[in-house]
Formats: sequence, structure tokens, C-alpha cells
Amino acid sequence: MITLGPVTLEGHGVRLEPLTLAHEAGVRLAASDGRLWELWYTAVPAPDQVAQYIATANEGMAAGHMLPWAVRDAASGDVLGSTRYHDIVPAVDRVEIGYTFYAQRCQRSHVNTACKLLLLGHAFETVGCRVVGLRTDNFNFRSQRAIEGIGAKRDGVIRHHAPRRDGTARDTYIYSILLDEWPDVKRHLTSRLQRHSTAAR
Repeated sequence: MITLGPVTLEGHGVRLEPLTLAHEAGVRLAASDGRLWELWYTAVPAPDQVAQYIATANEGMAAGHMLPWAVRDAASGDVLGSTRYHDIVPAVDRVEIGYTFYAQRCQRSHVNTACKLLLLGHAFETVGCRVVGLRTDNFNFRSQRAIEGIGAKRDGVIRHHAPRRDGTARDTYIYSILLDEWPDVKRHLTSRLQRHSTAAR
């Protein structure tokens, strides 16, 4: 049975730090780059909601079903966004990766690939997960492409599954990566990072 606790993960130009109120200003700036909270199909916090967003994430950690991080640029120290494990089910060695957002300037960069490589590697190689899940709104087409782009398989769609901020109900696309799929996914993500590195030179 898996056990999880706060840990800093670093590599490939990013550092994932356990999310605390010390990150509030940085998370606010990241969300403000592109006014991400205006995307009605996401759960990115508005500037005046960041403190509560962090508090709720840490309440989830205390309850044992979440593990949140702030995402930093390893070189500059700038906060680029946030991500977390959630819906942690130790009895079946399962976590999900979600609540992920990055400053608009980081989108389509190496950042998401680097974070997923760190999070998946920690889940499968250190924690001992048998499966890692991901989920997204049916209208979040960019997120769907990103999840499929890392090599996750779509398990299905849960119709009328969860409320959005505006009170409407979303359909939820569910994806997963199994432990025996991880070596190929890892190879794919590592190769993608190498291509990013070559292109940036």
C-alpha cells in the first residue's frame, strides 16, 4: 500500500516544492499571466482566491487525498504554476495528477513535459503506484491534447460528472497510465525534453 508525504522534486529545469502560503504571490502572478481564471472550464484561482486555493489544497493533504506543489523555474526561482496529486487511493496504489496550470508564457514549452516526468517518475518509481490517472473537462481541448501527448490512454467519459465554477455540469474525460506502460511513457517524455533542449540552443 502506497504512502505519500511532502517532497521536493527537481530536474529538467523545474523544481516542484510542497505548496504553502509562502507561494501565494508567485501563484497569483502565474495565474495572472494570461488571466487563466477566466477560462470557464478550468479551476485556476482568481487573484483574490489564491490563498483559499492553497489552504484547500493543504486541507486535502492533511486529509490524505491530495499532495500539492508549486512549480518553479529552477534557474530563476520564479513560480510558474501549480500541480498536485489528488484522489489518492492507497488501497489500490493509485494517484491522479491534476489541478495543473502554468503561466501562459510557459505553455507549449518544456515545463509540462518536465513536470509530468518528475511526477510520474516519483509515483511509479519511488511511491510504488500501479496506476496514475488524469482527468479533464470535456471542453478543455488543450488539456486533452496535452494528456494524450504524454502517452496516457483514455479510459472513458463520465457524463454530467462534476460542477464547474459557474454552476454548469461538466463531462469528465478520464485517462490513465499503468505501471507496465511507464517505461515507454518515460522514454517518450525524455525524448521530448531532449528535442526541446536542442530546439532552444
